[in-house]
Order: sequence, then C-alpha cells, then structure tokens
Amino acid sequence: MNTPTRTSRNAINLGLAVFAMGILTYFCHLSSLPLAIPMLLLFSGIHLVYYRKANAKLFLSLGLLLSLVMFTTNAILTYSSISSFYIPVASIGMLTVLLFNNLHLAFMMSLLSGAIVGLMVGSDFNLILTFFIGSLTGVYAIKDARTRGDLIKAGIFISLMQMVCMILLTPDMDFVLSRDFSYRYLRPLFINGLISIIVVMFSSKIFEWLFGVLTNFSLLELADTNHPLLKRMAIEAPGTYHHSLIVSNLSESAADVIGANALLTRVGAYYHDIGKLVKPEYFTENQLTGGNKHDHLEPSMSRLVILNHIKEGIELAKQYKLNPLIIDFIPQHHGTGIIFYFYQKALEEAQGQDIQEENFRYPGPKPQTKETAVVLLADSVEGATRSLSEPTPTKIDEVVKKVINNKFIDGQLDECNLTLKDLEMISKTFSRILSAMYHGRIKYPEKKNGNEHTNRKSTEANPSAQRADSEGRQDDIET
Repeated sequence: MNTPTRTSRNAINLGLAVFAMGILTYFCHLSSLPLAIPMLLLFSGIHLVYYRKANAKLFLSLGLLLSLVMFTTNAILTYSSISSFYIPVASIGMLTVLLFNNLHLAFMMSLLSGAIVGLMVGSDFNLILTFFIGSLTGVYAIKDARTRGDLIKAGIFISLMQMVCMILLTPDMDFVLSRDFSYRYLRPLFINGLISIIVVMFSSKIFEWLFGVLTNFSLLELADTNHPLLKRMAIEAPGTYHHSLIVSNLSESAADVIGANALLTRVGAYYHDIGKLVKPEYFTENQLTGGNKHDHLEPSMSRLVILNHIKEGIELAKQYKLNPLIIDFIPQHHGTGIIFYFYQKALEEAQGQDIQEENFRYPGPKPQTKETAVVLLADSVEGATRSLSEPTPTKIDEVVKKVINNKFIDGQLDECNLTLKDLEMISKTFSRILSAMYHGRIKYPEKKNGNEHTNRKSTEANPSAQRADSEGRQDDIET
C-alpha cells in the first residue's frame, strides 16, 4: 500500500524536476544567457542520481538554490550598476552544508554556483575561481558551526580568502598595489564575505521549512532544556527524562564514531519517549512508589498501554510542531520489536488461548537511518544494563553485545545502512561509556582512633557514605 504512494510521489517530483529544467532553459534563452547553464545542471542531477541514488526532491531543492543565485545575478546585471563581485555566491555552498550536512553536495554546489555566475558575467575565469575558493572556505568553516561567532569567523575567512585568490590571479603587481585594484576588487570581495553570512543567517530558517530539514542551530534550540516538552518531562516523568539523557549521551557518542549526525541523534534521543508523558506511572522508571500498575492488568491491556506511547508521542510531537526528522525517532526507536515481558506473561496465562506474537510487536517502521538505529540500540542497551545487579565492565560488555546481536538477528537493522563494522564500533562505545557510568567504588576504612565509634555510627546512619568516587573524594558522594 505504501509502495504505490511512494512511487507516485517520486513520479510527481520527477515531473516537477523536468518542468523546472524547462523553465530554466526558457529563462536562459530569453535572457540571452549561455544554454550551457541548464546543461550543466542536468548533468549534475545525473551525477547525483548515480553517485548518491538521490531522489527528485533533493534535485529540486538544490536546483532552487542555484536558481535563486541565477535570478539574483541576472537582476544585478540587468537592473543595477552594482559590481558582480558583491554577489553572495558563497552563501549557496554554506546553505547546502548546513541544510544537508554533506560535504560532497556542498563542494558540488560551490563549483556550480561559481561557474554559473562566472558564465553569466561573461565567462570570467578569475571570478569563477575566486567565488569557488571563497565558497569552499565558507563550507569548511561553517560545517560544524553552532554559534553566531562561528558564522562571523566564517564570513571573515571567506572575505580574506577571496581577496588572496584575486591577488594571486592578477600577474601585474603594480596594479595589485594600486588604489584602483583595492577599490574595484579587494573592497567588494571583502564585503562579499560578510554579505554571504548575512544571507545565510536570515534565509536558513526559511529553507529549513521549505526542504523539511534541520540545521545545527535549530537542533540546538530543540536541545534547550527550557523547551516545553523537555520541561514537562522533567516534572511529570523524571525517570523517563533521566533515561532520555543517558540514551542521548550514548547515542551521540556512538553516532560520532560511525560518522552519523551526532547532534541530530542526541536531540532525537531527547524526544524519543515523550509519549510516556500521557501515562508516566505505567512505565518502570517513573514508578517511584505505589508498586507496579501492570501487576493489576491483563497482559493484553498492558500491551495496549505500552504500544500507545508511540502513537501518543507522535501526536504530542505534532502538537508541539516538532520537525518530521525528530518525529521519526519516536516510532523507529522500537522498530517492530517485541514487548517480550508481556508476551511471555501472556503465554503463561494463556490457558489454551492462541497468543499471536505479532500482537505484541511495535508497529514500526524499522529504523530508516543510522541516527534512528543508534537510538534504538542505545535505548535497549540502557534498559538492559540498568537491570544488572552487579554491573561490572565484563558483564556490561556481554549485555551490550547480546542486545545488539539480538536486534540484528530480529531484523530491526535491515532497513538502515549500518555496517557490521559500525555495529562493532557502536558496541565498544556503549561498553566504554556504561562501564564508566557504573564504575566500582572503593570502600574507605574507618579511622582507628578515638573517633572510631562516631565514624561507625555516622556510616550506619548514612549507608551511602560507604561509597566514594574513583578519584577518592569522599565529600562527593552519589546518592
């Protein structure tokens, strides 16, 4: 049922891409621009399809960015006397790396935008190369940017690199040292870098909405603990909140070592269990007092409560207008896994009834990306290690490998692009972090002096005082 829908959507996107190419060709013809421009875009699209198996939606998104720089350049050349060196070409490459987090795409877009503007200006090779180098500088400077300071530094780097490139491309040193060269080339190129950053700052949010993606800046906003959903979780479901923090730490570290989007993974882990806000008392981590409510329910009813936290989580996420990329973590962090405890309990209480395993499985879908798959594994591993009575490094490592292996055998990782090498690296990362979290604590001997009786009484009154951290700070007791 989903396949025809996906096929029809791809057909629509392909039709739109062909239509856009036709409009672009017609625009170039009317504006007396080189028809090599649409040809260049066509072969770039073919390259994307063969190299990245890209879909029409990505082609349309990138085409829109290039079309905007084309229309901007045409407007400046036709209706103003502004120098072409002011055109913020570098903003295209920077927007690409921010929106899609892909250096290959950003490199390609930097080259294409520089080439298109150079062709439109008059096949100026110096301009093409200067804009290309400046754009690449911005791409690498802004790739992992998370603050406004990073953006400002990227703008300055772009300005300086474009000026240096233009100087190196000009063989006449007397002209380079002249005031005319500074006025005609260096000044506009320096201002160009700052304009490019301003364009990125003011347009990134619009393109996020248009393309349905998230930049690091939006992810950091979602990671703020003052977000209404996270505040609600901390107050109404503190156990789930603490669990989500641990899962986010595990997930971010694992995503980083396998080259996935670590920040997206961390934020997705924050929100993966928000559905538990509806009935927090039915989940073990929030059952501080009053016993387990599932003890008084039939396994079939418990199954419904557990399964509903997925549906209710998606509804909450939509109510708070979370991005679809974050919403994906809610159903995919369980995949189609089985609710094993209540399934076994139902089998024990079956009394001849036919218990279907499918009824005790989550609705899915299975993880579709590396990021959601990592959160699935981290969520399972965290719950398994928390139940260990003596979490030694050896036991933790055994549990981590067993959980990951079971998820692999159950087919939960079939639809994401994790490799066996990735799974091995994830396993080592989980074991290292969990072993550090549950590290052994030394027991300090009592003082053998006149205060021995007092120390013993104090320790008996506060059993947690028998524990100290690995650095030997007895005043830093964990309770």
